Amino acid sequence: MSLKIRKNRAAALPPTCPVGECMVMLGGAWAPNIIWYLSGGPRRFSELKIDIPGISAKVLSTRLKDMEEKGAIERRIMPTSPPSVEYRLSDLGQEFVPAIHAIVEVGYKLKLRREAKLAKEAAQNVAQVELA
Repeated sequence: MSLKIRKNRAAALPPTCPVGECMVMLGGAWAPNIIWYLSGGPRRFSELKIDIPGISAKVLSTRLKDMEEKGAIERRIMPTSPPSVEYRLSDLGQEFVPAIHAIVEVGYKLKLRREAKLAKEAAQNVAQVELA
């Protein structure tokens, strides 16, 4: 006996999926992190490398170039000696900041939920050991 396929009650997405459009911009590891740190203002490559532990220089360079090509960030060569480069969010990139903040809030809630579950499981394990 197979289960009946239920009707999807979600509103149909337009032919050009807006979620897909956003994910093209945010696709690739570290893009949300880069947006997060650039939301505080312009940053140099070395500063972003410190801000985002675990990212390699090669991946950071690739992500920055990709995000610049897509119009999410702007690259500015500073007139210093030696020349340095700053990255900042473009107007388009700024539009992602509220979404990133919302994702962070959900992340905090998920973390608290996971920690509470682990604490409950640990308490249950202690109680079982004490009963044994």
